[in-house]
Amino acid sequence: MRNRRWYLVIILLVIVSLGFMYVKSKVFTEESWFDATNVNVKKVAFDKGLPSLSELIKDVKPSVVNISTTTVFKGPDMQERFFGQQNPFKDFFGNDFFEKFFGDTPRREFKHRSLGSGFIIDREGYILTNNHVVEKAVSIKVKLSDDKEYDAKVIGRDAKTDIALIKVDAKHNLPVAAFGDSEKLEVGDWVIAIGNPFGLEQTVTAGIVSAKGRVIGAGPYDDFIQTDASINPGNSGGPLFNLKGEVVGINTAIVSGGQGIGFAIPINVAKEMLSQLKSKGRVARGWLGVAIQKVTPEIAKNFGLKESEGALVSDVMEQSPAEKAGIKRGDIIISFNGKKIKDMDMLPRLVGGTEIGKQAKVVIIRDGKNLEVNVVIDELKEESVQSLKKPEVEKDFGLVVQNITPEIAKHLNIKDKKGVIVTDVQPGSPAQNIDIRSGDIIKEINRKPIRNIADFKEAMKRGNVKEGIVLLVKRENMTFYIVLREE
Repeated sequence: MRNRRWYLVIILLVIVSLGFMYVKSKVFTEESWFDATNVNVKKVAFDKGLPSLSELIKDVKPSVVNISTTTVFKGPDMQERFFGQQNPFKDFFGNDFFEKFFGDTPRREFKHRSLGSGFIIDREGYILTNNHVVEKAVSIKVKLSDDKEYDAKVIGRDAKTDIALIKVDAKHNLPVAAFGDSEKLEVGDWVIAIGNPFGLEQTVTAGIVSAKGRVIGAGPYDDFIQTDASINPGNSGGPLFNLKGEVVGINTAIVSGGQGIGFAIPINVAKEMLSQLKSKGRVARGWLGVAIQKVTPEIAKNFGLKESEGALVSDVMEQSPAEKAGIKRGDIIISFNGKKIKDMDMLPRLVGGTEIGKQAKVVIIRDGKNLEVNVVIDELKEESVQSLKKPEVEKDFGLVVQNITPEIAKHLNIKDKKGVIVTDVQPGSPAQNIDIRSGDIIKEINRKPIRNIADFKEAMKRGNVKEGIVLLVKRENMTFYIVLREE
């Protein structure tokens, strides 16, 4: 009997064990298979490894150079050391007294050394970099990736685009960087920056194109590529590569205090200038002879435009190509040589890049109609820029105003041409805080009539913004008083 009981117990234990093994097998096969697959996937991923840029970097690195420059500046003389540049006793004693007292002491010269980057574009030793890297330098040293160092000389510079061409005499063929096409860059494309940040030679950083066509106020031809590839002081002038190993930009600027925001000049801009930099040492640009302003939504509405695009002509210089072609104040330029003008910043770049003496087709909107005019582009000269007056700006108050020209009066149906029209309001200014808008007409300041820019400037000069300046503003069919006050 006892043996029988033990026999039953053993059979029961065997049945329980078999059942447990069955359940365990079932759970593993029906529930745990997903985890097993994940383990396999991870193993495959680590076996293959993430995409590496090492081979690409090995190919392009030899074309990148480090640039060190030396500039010389004069320190303060004895008067400035004692009293600073604003000598409070100079008017009382006169220059003769201080010259006798201090003597004709020469100013001490100081040397300043700075670092930058560049890249070789020709086997003979031509190198592209930034103008601000080599500007005013008395000596330029270029170090190659093999640590060989050479003296360099400036071949050509262009301050407006911050591009410079320099050359070394290496006596042998040098590794050359291939040019890409910056027009084909898309936001999100991977890019690589190589340079000399903080003196750390041949530093490589990677990121993506964050934006294109950025205008950052660096010059009249701003058209920057924005990237989050780390760019720091010393990267200036270095190349921005695409994943084909082609140069698509020249690293140029950073945002002070910003992270992940750098700017590069599109390589296509440099390619257009190379022949002139090499042969002339400078860049001759096209000139149209107009002052332009942004087409704001308010201006677009008043001019009967569907979109706030194009460049509004606010002034035309006498004897300029624009005047000879019949372009007038109040015209809106919407196309230049077949390219649509999406915003006013596009026009200077297109005109500047046009060959001198070449005829260009310009499409304008005048009185609601599209007109096409042919303009023979002339050369831009500094005196031409200075003689073309731009709208007056009262920066202290954030107002951009101009006289009401016959063309503007016609477009806006303004019968009384006395006053000045607001063409722009600077963000965060006292003018914006009291809701002054583009298109408003200022008729009076502190109860005195305003007929033109001269009256406006004089009245604003006499007014006290802390106490409040009373403006009589006309907006469409309404006229109202508003107080401009500094908060």
